[in-house]
Amino acid sequence: MMPAVRVLTVDDQAVFRAAAREVIEATPGFEPLAEAGSGAEALALSESLRPDLILMDVRMPEMDGIETTRRLRDADPGAVVVLISFEDPLDVRSVAHACGAAASVRKQDFCPDVLRRLWETHRLT
Repeated sequence: MMPAVRVLTVDDQAVFRAAAREVIEATPGFEPLAEAGSGAEALALSESLRPDLILMDVRMPEMDGIETTRRLRDADPGAVVVLISFEDPLDVRSVAHACGAAASVRKQDFCPDVLRRLWETHRLT
């Protein structure tokens, strides 16, 4: 049996963190590891917990998800980060690539099937 994929969710909105937790818990083989409400908190949690997958909100005050992803990837080039946003992923795709994120997905499309597909496509092999 494969170990569960440990997911760190980063979003300044508690409502979305709770919704993401429900999706992660509803997806066999995945478990919510931790949640962060800011970029600085995400950096600290990522360093100490080493999640398998990081779901990163694009728009956050102080340090946005783009800068946080850059810093995460500088510290751990193997980190698998997926940007999440209400915006169309095509609009976010160029910045996702530039900051080192593996992919981007709209928050309203986030569900167990999307979570599993993102991991299967972008996990480290």
